[in-house]
Amino acid sequence: MSIAEMRREPTAETLRAGTFDMKLEVVVIPVSDVDRAKRFYGDLGWRLDIDYTAGDDYRVIQFTPPGSGCSVIFGKNVTTAAPGSAKGLHLIVSDIQAACDELLRRGVGISEPFHDASGIFHHAGAKDLISGPNPQRKSYASYASFSDPDGNGWVVQEVTARLTGHIEADDTSFTPELTNWVRRA
Repeated sequence: MSIAEMRREPTAETLRAGTFDMKLEVVVIPVSDVDRAKRFYGDLGWRLDIDYTAGDDYRVIQFTPPGSGCSVIFGKNVTTAAPGSAKGLHLIVSDIQAACDELLRRGVGISEPFHDASGIFHHAGAKDLISGPNPQRKSYASYASFSDPDGNGWVVQEVTARLTGHIEADDTSFTPELTNWVRRA
């Protein structure tokens, strides 16, 4: 069989949404000191799944956050990305303040909770960010952030009700901006 035959056009059935699952299972993060990173993620309370070494030139470590279906991998010769270059990795929690308190208790330097004035997603610039969680504690609207020792950036986001692609008229779980955006989509 030729490569062209193996790359045949997908069928209409394959193209329809929902015909097969795709799950994000692993995110690779670049680190400079594997043992320091292993201590940091272990101190977060994440489950160590793998610490595998093959000779002096390869080591892979995998951790999974509590309740997550996705893990992080780092190690020696696992990625060519610059240490600390992973940004915007999101950890979802049901209570932003409790999460911040727990991370502080574990010795992690986490920001105070904040929310975005636009209400849809946090902006990279500080001008739209407001100190404190969303006043109504709307889902997807409150954040905090921290970095690992290499500078890989994590965002903790409070989600209390999941978006389903449709928001009922009387549902007040989300910010008006997010509600309008979903309804337009």
